[in-house]
Amino acid sequence: MKQAMIFAAGLGTRLKPITDTMPKALVKVDGDPLLKHVVIRLRDAGYTHIVVNVHHFANQIIEYLRENNNFGINILISDETEKLLETGGGIKKAIPLFCDDSPVLIHNVDILGNVDYGWFSRQHLSDEDAVLLVSRRKTQRYLLFDNAMRLMGWINIVTGEIKSPYEWVRNPDDASLSIDDYTLTVMWGGNTTTLFLYAFSGIHSLSPRLFPLMDKFPEKFPIMDFYLQTCHRTKIYGCQHDNLKILDVGKMGSIEQAEQMLKGLSADISK
Repeated sequence: MKQAMIFAAGLGTRLKPITDTMPKALVKVDGDPLLKHVVIRLRDAGYTHIVVNVHHFANQIIEYLRENNNFGINILISDETEKLLETGGGIKKAIPLFCDDSPVLIHNVDILGNVDYGWFSRQHLSDEDAVLLVSRRKTQRYLLFDNAMRLMGWINIVTGEIKSPYEWVRNPDDASLSIDDYTLTVMWGGNTTTLFLYAFSGIHSLSPRLFPLMDKFPEKFPIMDFYLQTCHRTKIYGCQHDNLKILDVGKMGSIEQAEQMLKGLSADISK
């Protein structure tokens, strides 16, 4: 069985004033709520067990799913109405709702695009603890990977801040950043290592093997902090999609952009 979790608990502050009266998950793009777009895509890719976390106008999401008979699949609610737990805390709270030991596809409700979810599920090999869908695109924050695409850290290229469990990545003797080549060359102790920069899509696949490691984390934490603090003792990899087209529908102007993107994707499929 394929299982997934959709993050739908966010406040959607960048989509105000729409989200003053409804949750971000129910904001319509091309005639349908964001939540429906994601659920249908996952259902069509064979995902039959989905957990949806809720917080902001939670009852509206619950009622919407009920009215649509959960789109014919098993959808469970992880209730965060008392406290918004961020992405990592949201997964931790939802652990009892997952159905087996198969990987869990994690998906932000406001991410739309051309991801082939069947293809992506096959990229998560049995010995891997997590796989992060990434691409090369211009942004301010990148994940750092070695030449085997194993996660090594994170960098903010504007502030220069680096997060990594590896001392030689955090505090190198010297480092050279090339945005054009998407590389960070690190020199430490006489050794030179090249790390590769990729932008995170907000979509990842997580093995339940990682759940016990969350016991030491607080009730509320970002999942990326968890990955960055454990990647030195777990197998967390990046998976690049060369033709990835995704859009974060997080602010008012992006709704129209998303509608145009969906029309373009539909046109590509019909050719």
